[in-house]
Amino acid sequence: MFSYWDVTIKLALGLLTIILQINLSGKSNLAPISALDQVQNYVLGAIVGGMIYSTSVTVLQYILVLLIWTLLVLVLRFLTHHNRYVKRLIDGQPQLLIKNGELLVSTALKNGMSANDLMFRLRTEGITDIRYVKRAVLEQNGQLTITQVGDDAVKYPIIVDGQVNLDALETSNHDEAWLLTQLQAQHYTVSDIYLATYTNKQLLLFPYQH
Repeated sequence: MFSYWDVTIKLALGLLTIILQINLSGKSNLAPISALDQVQNYVLGAIVGGMIYSTSVTVLQYILVLLIWTLLVLVLRFLTHHNRYVKRLIDGQPQLLIKNGELLVSTALKNGMSANDLMFRLRTEGITDIRYVKRAVLEQNGQLTITQVGDDAVKYPIIVDGQVNLDALETSNHDEAWLLTQLQAQHYTVSDIYLATYTNKQLLLFPYQH
């Protein structure tokens, strides 16, 4: 039998769960930047929307489903922040579309980007000739990051969340041996670094605060 009390309780629990997930996982899911952010929002919305009016689902069952999903999201977030392979599997990785004026057609097609879409995005950045693009990267959230020829203030994210960004490291014309030497000179390891950028031939380190 339909009960407004059950609906009210389920709505309240759903609202509290959404607030809890936002506070526990950070504010990134308010403006999704990864596949996990998107899926988290979609599935949680489907759980709340699909169960609040179902009389066959008890409040206790509803609570258990919300708890299971919240725990699953937190575990996946922990793994993506501490394991590069899990992060690559769940969030994907930036895709290099243009390198030194050369368009990587196979990469664009693999990511479902048409030539018209690519040129539109380049035009919005004021670029009409691909030859003047030093580097164009398709980010995990679908945005295009463009570096033009002659831009010497490029910041390469060498380390992100305690994990080496091999593509950016290669683009900066350095290898892991060089990076480890730089870190050891300042008594750090890769896992100690929240973010490391390479700009103007200088490595900037931003370690975790212990």
